[in-house]
Amino acid sequence: MAGAVFSGIQRLAMRGSAKIPPMKVLDLQCAHGHAFEGWFASEADFVSQCEKSMVQCPACGNADIAKKLSAPRLNLGAAAPEAEARTEVVNAPAAQQALTAAWMEIARRIVAHTDDVGDRFASEARRMHYGDVEERAIRGRTTPDEARALVEEGIEVMPFVLPEALKNPLQ
Repeated sequence: MAGAVFSGIQRLAMRGSAKIPPMKVLDLQCAHGHAFEGWFASEADFVSQCEKSMVQCPACGNADIAKKLSAPRLNLGAAAPEAEARTEVVNAPAAQQALTAAWMEIARRIVAHTDDVGDRFASEARRMHYGDVEERAIRGRTTPDEARALVEEGIEVMPFVLPEALKNPLQ
């Protein structure tokens, strides 16, 4: 995922930092309807990153991103006055937000509590199933046909699409 997309926690941590250059803040949405915010140096920077598929949805990893209609806002790196109340406005139903948050939490737990065996998933699952190696929680990639073959052998597997944001090191 492109480094231009920040979470609310990252925004709060950066607020007031003199090291942050002025940024254009855009409301974005992926083809699956997930809304998120992206910070870019300019409109040209946003377009350039989108053309290279560098901007991806933090929820599903989709790179088909569109700007949502929003009021322009610039982050000039200045700290907000303490007395000023901040209200986040979200253009998504609460149920969709709750579902996305729950899905992201499950994905984070899967990443935190499993070993990534990559393309060796099927062979590693078989080795554990037949007692060649000690059983442990693993994740990885395999073809749909290979996954069906594992199930037919009595090996329990579950498909789960991890967001690209969780596959890479944190920004």
